[in-house]
Amino acid sequence: MSEITPDVVTHLASLARIALTDEEIQTLTGELGAIVDSVAKVSEVATPDVPATSHPIPLVNVYRDDVPGVTLTTEQALAGAPEHDGSRFQVSAILGEEQ
Repeated sequence: MSEITPDVVTHLASLARIALTDEEIQTLTGELGAIVDSVAKVSEVATPDVPATSHPIPLVNVYRDDVPGVTLTTEQALAGAPEHDGSRFQVSAILGEEQ
């Protein structure tokens, strides 16, 4: 059985600066107790010959090398823009703001 009591929950709440009602303290006492009990059960079966894991499936880097390729020229990029100043896109003011 866990050592989580209403006094422990009240103390933790005060450390975290969380105001709890008596009902919330009772609810959290049971929930935190269940969590502590579950961790204790896992700790019982975790033996030195069972390696610790952070993820059940090995992760590998999925990124490819950053190789520059063919890119658009400024003129090509701006060709379909409704407004531009020759080197940048221009965007109309939104929400009635004036520039």
